[in-house]
Amino acid sequence: MWITVNICLYLCFSCISTAFNPNSDSCQLQGNFKLNGMYQDGDFVIGGLFEVQSVNVFPDLSFRMEPEQPQCEEFYMICFQEAQTMIFAINEINNNPNLLPNVMLGYKIYDNCSRLRVALRAATALVSGKDNSLSHTNCTGPPPVIGIIGDPGSTNSIAISSVLGPFRVPMVSYFASCACLSDKKKHPSFFRTIPSDAFQVRAMMQILRHFGWTWVGLLYSDDDYGTYAAQSFYQEMQLFGGCVAFSEILPYVNNQRDIQRIGEVIQTSTANVVVAFSNYLKPLMDELLLRNVTGKQWIASEAWTTTPILHTPHYLPLLGGTLGITIRRGEIQGLHEFLLSIRPDNNPKNNMVRIFWENMFGCKFKSEANKEEKACTGQEDLSSTNTAYTDVSELRGPYNVYKAVYALAHALHDLMQCEEGRGPFSENTCADMTYLHYWQLVHYVQKVKFTTSFGDRVSFDKNGDALAIYDVMNWQPSSDGSIIVRTVGVVDEGAATGKVLTLNEDALYWNFDTRKPPRSVCSESCPAGTRRARRKGLPVCCFDCLPCADGEISNTTDSTECTVCPNEFWSNPEKNNCVPKEVEYLSYEDPLGISLTTASLIGTSFCAFVIVIFTHHRNTPIVRANNSELSFLLLLSLKLCFLCVLLFIGRPQLWTCQLRHAVFGISFVLCISSILVKTMVVIAVFKSSRPEGKSAMKWFGAAQQRGTVLVLTALQVAICVVWLSNASPTPHKNSQYISSKIVYECAIGSVAGFAVLLGYIGFLAAVSFLLAFLARNLPDSFNETKFITFSMLIFCAVWIAFVPAYVSSPGKYAVAVEIFAILASSFGLLVAIFAPKCYIIILHPERNTKKALMGRETQQK
Repeated sequence: MWITVNICLYLCFSCISTAFNPNSDSCQLQGNFKLNGMYQDGDFVIGGLFEVQSVNVFPDLSFRMEPEQPQCEEFYMICFQEAQTMIFAINEINNNPNLLPNVMLGYKIYDNCSRLRVALRAATALVSGKDNSLSHTNCTGPPPVIGIIGDPGSTNSIAISSVLGPFRVPMVSYFASCACLSDKKKHPSFFRTIPSDAFQVRAMMQILRHFGWTWVGLLYSDDDYGTYAAQSFYQEMQLFGGCVAFSEILPYVNNQRDIQRIGEVIQTSTANVVVAFSNYLKPLMDELLLRNVTGKQWIASEAWTTTPILHTPHYLPLLGGTLGITIRRGEIQGLHEFLLSIRPDNNPKNNMVRIFWENMFGCKFKSEANKEEKACTGQEDLSSTNTAYTDVSELRGPYNVYKAVYALAHALHDLMQCEEGRGPFSENTCADMTYLHYWQLVHYVQKVKFTTSFGDRVSFDKNGDALAIYDVMNWQPSSDGSIIVRTVGVVDEGAATGKVLTLNEDALYWNFDTRKPPRSVCSESCPAGTRRARRKGLPVCCFDCLPCADGEISNTTDSTECTVCPNEFWSNPEKNNCVPKEVEYLSYEDPLGISLTTASLIGTSFCAFVIVIFTHHRNTPIVRANNSELSFLLLLSLKLCFLCVLLFIGRPQLWTCQLRHAVFGISFVLCISSILVKTMVVIAVFKSSRPEGKSAMKWFGAAQQRGTVLVLTALQVAICVVWLSNASPTPHKNSQYISSKIVYECAIGSVAGFAVLLGYIGFLAAVSFLLAFLARNLPDSFNETKFITFSMLIFCAVWIAFVPAYVSSPGKYAVAVEIFAILASSFGLLVAIFAPKCYIIILHPERNTKKALMGRETQQK
């Protein structure tokens, strides 16, 4: 910003001092810059800025005398080739009858000497001209230059565009790649044929993503190019999910302390991949060679991918296998012949050619040569030389220059083809060539579209950036032990196939013992079934892999969260898939189900066996005693109790859920009511044997006994009907007991209904127990109440213990507890009441007589 302010103040001061010169009727040029350049006049002139030389020594700026002009010294052949490519393109356009017919393009090219202050002087000289005076009479026609090709440096372009942008001077750079130049608010008339660093970073990210490198080091230069590239790299790494292991700024000056510190950081880092945005890496590479740092995979930005200074055999152990991206290589037909055809002349405006000639052939022209120096004739043969200037095998920067010149030419051509009344400006007007304004040409540059002879499409997006396409390069060993850079792929964001990165992996050279790409991750990927847990204080790429909890899964690698399985699903042992939960219920195949079923059938068989015995001996005293009809009814109800167990086993269904408790409740009420009536009959018979109770039996005849049983059972039937009508039990999948299983059970529907059903059975059992207990001391001939008391004691004990056991038992075991209670109480009643009678009938038939029973009674009396 301070550079821009100073320049603006300088220009304003120059204009003011020129405008108010009282001794002249015209504007006078206050001074001349000493600039090396090349010039050709034309109807329209295109300006150019190139880094042909560099300044190593700056003049004294004490301001005690007029400052001397800086001297440009070191000469770059490749950059002069770029400048000559601009001239070649202009000549080609001038000879093209289809592009700008009847228009002669000229050029004015200056050397910026690789320094900002010189570049600013050259830019102002281009747009203001170098005429010594300027009057109002020659202010018509096109401006001194219609646009500028350059500047190649990002920092230079930022400064120049900040000054010229408000005047909308078109600038088409061929090498300034800083992403900041895409800001149209700050650089409204800036365009470029090289992709932005934002595209460059995305291209490099494609390589990192392709090989799975998520843990990388970052080096960048201490300038606009490096700073903005690093910012873009950080943003893209976050989107990619990668992390920067270390980030270091490379010093511009050879600060050995910083270089040693950076070398130690690289050596000790666990990152095996290092990305560098810089064009001055030699001091650092020398330091890494001293430290014998190997085993690092370097990713080169376009600034140093093709730098020959690092291609010596000395650097092969360190930099062999480097992957880099560089701008698109092109082919320009006829350029090689043109480069060999140039000759120096005596025009001071073309002194850059004379400087080139002197550097190419190591001579001096007569006006500048000493007696000891070789004199240049101007007729030396360029075809005998072998330098970067004559090498057209890798046209990258020159190809961008070529496209930039054609972009301005096509824009001017479109502007001149405008038809009045159909123009793009206000009231459909066209540009007036007599008073051509820069902003009018900028409009056409924004919309330019053409295809080069090499087949590449050229256009600019809304930010002035060209289509992003890069070549992927690989540093490989050559036959002489040096490094040769080969093209192994391409990154094309506009590829028709949609595949951005295309790599020929068979052609890649890896500088590792395995000859395979290295791994560069802070933590290995978490497999399916685990999730990533970030390590405290470290980047997100450093994590531990924790297994998913039960009931949760992750079916992708590097999952940050585990997904909870749906209600009816559970995680498999590997925790990578949800499988249906195991449905648990008391089945007939289950060992417990088989045991209970067997017990139920045994109990049913015993009941049937007793019924057969009682039927066969139905006329014997021990069967007829105490109403044999009630005994058969009791046996039938016990049989139903045993059989109702089968409704509790198997997969719950609506009808089994509704019947199981109803049948159980009715069967047990029928059983207990039969016992209750038998007990009451015993008591009534005993009382009728006494004088005061002779009328007791008339209330307990056979009809009354059947009626009592029927009424008591009907009450339970009514309870069941009300329960099933209002809140019927239904099948229910319960996951509360065991999360990994679904317990398929019968929901009772109404707790109150179930409680009333059990309570009614308990009430009848308690009354039966109480009456039997009170009648336990009656005479032996009628003393069935002892067995009834014992049976009811078993029954009550079982069902009292059932309640806490049922409540505390999970899943199918609650059903098993209920079945066990049914079987235990049923077997208790069957054994306690009928076992003694069967014992007498089968083993002691002599005691199954009325006389024997009466005799025993007399004996006891």
